[in-house]
Amino acid sequence: MTDKRLNFAVIGCGMLAQSQHIPNVARSQKMVLHTCCDLSDEALQECKDKFGALKTSKDFNATINDSEVDAICVATTEKLRLPIIKAAAKANKPVYCEKPLARTLNEMYEIQKIVHEANIPFCVGHNRRSSPAMRQAHAVFRSHMENSKPCKWRFDREGSNRPKLPDDGKAAMSVRINDDWYSWKAWVFDKQQAPFGPMLFEMTHFTDICNWFLAAEPVEVVAMEQGMLNHAVIVRYKTGELASLIMCANGTFGYPKELYEVFGNGGAIVVDHMLEIRTAGIESAPNRKIYPMLADRHQNIGKEGGLSGWLEKKQQACKEATAANDPMRIFTAEPDKGHAHALEFFVDEILGKGPVVCGVDDAVMATRVAFAAIKSAAEHRVVKLSEI
Repeated sequence: MTDKRLNFAVIGCGMLAQSQHIPNVARSQKMVLHTCCDLSDEALQECKDKFGALKTSKDFNATINDSEVDAICVATTEKLRLPIIKAAAKANKPVYCEKPLARTLNEMYEIQKIVHEANIPFCVGHNRRSSPAMRQAHAVFRSHMENSKPCKWRFDREGSNRPKLPDDGKAAMSVRINDDWYSWKAWVFDKQQAPFGPMLFEMTHFTDICNWFLAAEPVEVVAMEQGMLNHAVIVRYKTGELASLIMCANGTFGYPKELYEVFGNGGAIVVDHMLEIRTAGIESAPNRKIYPMLADRHQNIGKEGGLSGWLEKKQQACKEATAANDPMRIFTAEPDKGHAHALEFFVDEILGKGPVVCGVDDAVMATRVAFAAIKSAAEHRVVKLSEI
C-alpha cells in the first residue's frame, strides 16, 4: 500500500464506535471514514450527518468487499465478530477489532487460526497500550528491568552478606480498578451477549497490560469473585513474576478508575489513571510526569494537572451535574486511554512504517488469562494456563 489516507469501514456503529472509533477515524490525517455499517437506520444517519461517512450500509459482506475500502474496524458485540473477521481475511483486508476477540475459547482460537492463515495486519483494541502515559511508563520500566543500574541510595543493610535469592529483582504488578456498575449498559446483563460478565469483557484490558509490562509468560491463575461486581485475581508467570488485579464495580466516577503499580530491580513506576506517572529508584527517570486531558470543560480549574488537578475538575463537574440534575455533566477532563493513537499506530503497521500494535497472539494470551480467572473463580482452585 502507498502512503495515501486509508479508507476505513467501521462495522458496528453503537455507543463505543460513535464515542471513539468513528470520530477518531473522521479526524485523522491518515484515515478516511469511508463506510459505516450497522443494522440501525438511526445510527447510520448519525454517522452520515455528524461524522461525514461517505457511505452507509447494512450488509457487512458488501462493505468488506467494496474495492474502495482498505481496512476494517470491527466494533460489534463479541458474538458477531468471527464471521466479520473471516470475511475480511478472505478479502485480504487489515482488521482492527475491539476486545475481547470472542465470547468463547473455540471462537477465539478459530479467529487466531484465520488471522495466521490469511497473514493480514490485525490489531486488537487493547487501547491502553497506546495511551501516552502507558507507553512511556512501559518504556521506562522495561529499560529498567533489562538494563538496570543500581540505585545509589538503596538501603542495602547486609551488603555482601545478603543471601542469594532466586526471586531477587523479579517484577510484580498491582492493578486496581474502580468502577460504578450503575453506568453499565443493558447488554452487560444479557447472558447471551456477555455470558461471563466483566471477568471477560473488562478483565482482558488489564490482563493484557500485566502481560505487556511484565514481558513474561503467564502459567497459572487464582481468582475469587462476589457476584458480578467484585473480582480479585492473581497471575503467576513462568519466570517468577506476579500480577494482582482488583476490580470493584461498587465504586464511583468521582475518583480515578485505574491505578497501576509495577515494582522490580529495586525500582517502582506508578501510572495513576493515565493522568500522571511517578517513579522511584530508577536512575534518569522523571520522578513525576503529567499528561494532557481530553475534553476538558474546566481549563481554569486544577491548572496544575495530574491527579490533583483532575480531582479538582471532577469535583466541580459533580457539583454542576447535581445543580443541573444531569449526571452526564460529570464527564470532563478525561485521561487519554489511547483509542485514537491505537488506530493511528495501526495504520503505520499496515503501511509497514511501524511495529505490531497489539497482535492476535497477545490478545489471545490476555483472553486465556481471563478465562483461567473465570474457571478459577467458578471452581475455587488454581487454574493452569495449559488447561485453557
